Amino acid sequence: MLSGRRLDLLDPSPMDIEIEDIAHGLARVARWNGQTVGEHPFSVAQHSLVVEEIVAHVQPDIEPRWRLAALLHDAPEYVVGDMISPFKAALGLDYRTFEGRLETAIHVRFGLPARSPPAVERAIKAADRACAYFEAVALAGFSEAEALELFGAPPAGFHANVEPMTPAIAQARYVHRFELLSEAAGFTSTAQAFDTE
Repeated sequence: MLSGRRLDLLDPSPMDIEIEDIAHGLARVARWNGQTVGEHPFSVAQHSLVVEEIVAHVQPDIEPRWRLAALLHDAPEYVVGDMISPFKAALGLDYRTFEGRLETAIHVRFGLPARSPPAVERAIKAADRACAYFEAVALAGFSEAEALELFGAPPAGFHANVEPMTPAIAQARYVHRFELLSEAAGFTSTAQAFDTE
């Protein structure tokens, strides 16, 4: 990693994970395999920021630590990239186990439980699908009808800003959001953590 850390992919240690490496990698991993409109690809870092925002929109009283879990929901992709769901399924259980180990190490590194509670996981998954709806329509050439069929309707009253930004900006915003949510999850009063991008 650019931080100098050496991450054992088969047995990842939380001590070898740095948020700067995650943000750097995610800001350079393209959603939709880069098959989107715009001068820049829409990155996994940007996607993660929107997913966290959707979770907060749907559940305004959710604890900051679960908002942090939402921000980190695709963090393993800083190492493995963003593979489309059908390809992950084709790879089978070994891939899911591998990704799960990395996610556990990331959670432990940043003070979260190894696994989020099922209700939180469902909320993050729903927000992930809602974000995919916005991305599909705005960036990937899907009609609204196609996106509705594949991803379901997004939450009422929420509109996502999915205009692609440069990797440097996406990386900086990801790190900033991580810092705010981490502070809030540490039970320090941080009013800014409840703002949205």
